Amino acid sequence: MEIDKQQIITALRTVKDPASGQDIISVRMVEDLQVKGNDISFTIVVPSLKSPVKNQLTFACIAAVNEIYPEAEVHVHSRQKEGAQPNKPQTPVPHVKNIIAVASGKGGVGKSTVAVNLALSLKEMGAKVGLMDMDLYGPSVPTMLGLQGQRPRIQDVHGKPKMIPIEKHGIPTISIGYMIEPQQAVVLRGPRLGGIVKQFFQECLWPALDFLILDLPPGTGDIHLTLVQTVPVTGVVMVTTPQDVAFSDALKGMNMFRLENINIPILGVVENMAWFTPEELPDNKYFIFGEGGGKKLAKEANTVLLGQIPIVQGIREGGDSGKPAVLSEEAVTKEAFMNVAKNVLRQVSVRNEMLDATKIVNVSNN
Repeated sequence: MEIDKQQIITALRTVKDPASGQDIISVRMVEDLQVKGNDISFTIVVPSLKSPVKNQLTFACIAAVNEIYPEAEVHVHSRQKEGAQPNKPQTPVPHVKNIIAVASGKGGVGKSTVAVNLALSLKEMGAKVGLMDMDLYGPSVPTMLGLQGQRPRIQDVHGKPKMIPIEKHGIPTISIGYMIEPQQAVVLRGPRLGGIVKQFFQECLWPALDFLILDLPPGTGDIHLTLVQTVPVTGVVMVTTPQDVAFSDALKGMNMFRLENINIPILGVVENMAWFTPEELPDNKYFIFGEGGGKKLAKEANTVLLGQIPIVQGIREGGDSGKPAVLSEEAVTKEAFMNVAKNVLRQVSVRNEMLDATKIVNVSNN
């Protein structure tokens, strides 16, 4: 029987990369596929030739091909990925193009609201987007997306259990809120916090994404340090409100990312609660919290003001009801968040063109 290369490729799509959970064809781990009579040979590209993953993938590939061509002789070779170093940390999500952290210096400034609506706005613009709730003490994503009580499914990948992110509005999401009861207090020390952050990247089956939006906890701490030690963060979106006390805290939070040994680009600043606009008076602006905090913070980091989000009752109602504001028909709110997303897209494009890719950093905890 004549062996069809396309059938072999289809069979190999059933084999998953243990690191990313993606099929080995999609992540380009298969090279030099050749068919000569009854002999099939190809090379799989692995991070390290000493990795136990190499043997797992070899046996899985042989089994997948023999499933459709039982009589074929399958020869699988291995090659170490160019530039890969066994002791150098590799990103657990190589199929995610851009990782955007949404951060703030203090709580209560609407960081989660911005993160959720930014993710949905980018999705509306045609991007493939995921959302990770890294605020382990105060997870908001399940409430804001109407996913309370949902639990992620578990899938076996080469003997290892992997979580499948829960999808809503076309966006895969993960949160510790999917794993605990709403009223349950999260009491965790630093090492356990870091372990959960790593699980969200290493043990979740994220699809191929243009953007993975991270909703960080306020301030600075173990979660932030674990993040930059685990994945290369493309850039940070800082969220503040206009008043001086919020600016002061946001500046401290932003300066952590600007430390020499971390050096994550600041994509820009979102000024939330910039003014109050009554629904019945859409042209009126009342600057309840003052003015200028967002521009001041952006100037401090030599970056841009990505947008100003007004205080509108619909934003709060959408967050509480699980129907985010950007999906509403309320023009002022939707336009504000879509404008932020457009500016983020522009800033990411400029950042990727002008700067080298961010590296996973080595941070001393002393």
